[in-house]
Amino acid sequence: MSSIDRARIQEAAAELGLQVGVAESTPGPEAQRLQAFVAAGRHGEMEWMAREPERRSDPNVVLPGVRSVVSVAEPYSHGPRPAPPDDRPRGRIARYALGRDYHRTLVDKVRRLARVLGTTEAARPYVDTGPVMEKPWAQRAGLGWIGKHTNTVSRTLGSWFLLGEVLSTEVIEPDAPHADRCGTCTRCLEVCPTGALRPDEPYAMDARLCISYLTIELRGPIPVPLRPLIGTWIFGCDLCLDVCPWNKFAQAGADARYAPRPEWEDPDLTAMLAWDEATWDLATRGSPIRRAKRAGLLRNAAVALGNAGDRSAVPALAHCLATEPEPLVRGHAAWALGALGGAAAARALNAAREEDAYVAGEIAAAQAQEAR
Repeated sequence: MSSIDRARIQEAAAELGLQVGVAESTPGPEAQRLQAFVAAGRHGEMEWMAREPERRSDPNVVLPGVRSVVSVAEPYSHGPRPAPPDDRPRGRIARYALGRDYHRTLVDKVRRLARVLGTTEAARPYVDTGPVMEKPWAQRAGLGWIGKHTNTVSRTLGSWFLLGEVLSTEVIEPDAPHADRCGTCTRCLEVCPTGALRPDEPYAMDARLCISYLTIELRGPIPVPLRPLIGTWIFGCDLCLDVCPWNKFAQAGADARYAPRPEWEDPDLTAMLAWDEATWDLATRGSPIRRAKRAGLLRNAAVALGNAGDRSAVPALAHCLATEPEPLVRGHAAWALGALGGAAAARALNAAREEDAYVAGEIAAAQAQEAR
């Protein structure tokens, strides 16, 4: 028997705009999958994934005496994106990052739900940042299933939703685990441009190749062969989610805080390339985009400009190469100039007086590329 009324949990979750499900706290095979993922080096620079794998896979290590895992889902999509206001080079940002940082919004709701389940000693809330493998628990709790693209899919929310959990020492009647409903569909595997997802290896990802990893988690230079494949994504990627047929059932997010900020829907890449630290700080306050740091975001903007194919961006890239304080950004601006080509780009590269060895190497490679 449940020691907490399920109806009470459902009512509290509904008041917060959340879907909710419950799983028993018995861990599954995700520990072995995580260890294999890390052993193969597929986590890239995300060293936190390799730390204390037993904490990530066994909730009893996090909260001794845990009996139940309460999973919640909250939709965040706000419908189709409007057309860009003009033909200037524009960047693309993953939908979840267009509004307010979900770490600040969903975590508050999960904490409020946790209070229904008991004290902080008996109920521990998490949203993404804690040592909880959210997707397996969501599947066990009946909220959805882990798709071939390794994201969670729901029959009622599609792919556009966030996850959170409450670890509880209370015995709560569990839901039935959700069955896999991907069937023979491989659209998400076929659309991935970098090979992070592959048709011959469903339900697996190489994070080192993922556009989301490259534009958010990777702190150094983006590998040169992958740069043209990123397109104009500057923070995250939605390609594998966009093509999922289950998104025809997706619900719009009810929380207005997830609504896209106008400045992030179609950001002007040439303007962004000139942001100083103060401008970046103001623009990213309260946004998950802040995670990329200023250097990472401007690095991404430079790559996107190189891929956009619009030579009107050459003056902005040339100014960046000449004046930008961060070598990481200068180096990618040089690459973009080489990718765009033309006489003006060649002049900018030839005029560069660079003392940083990394940037000098990028300039030399761009000159060679532009000369071909």
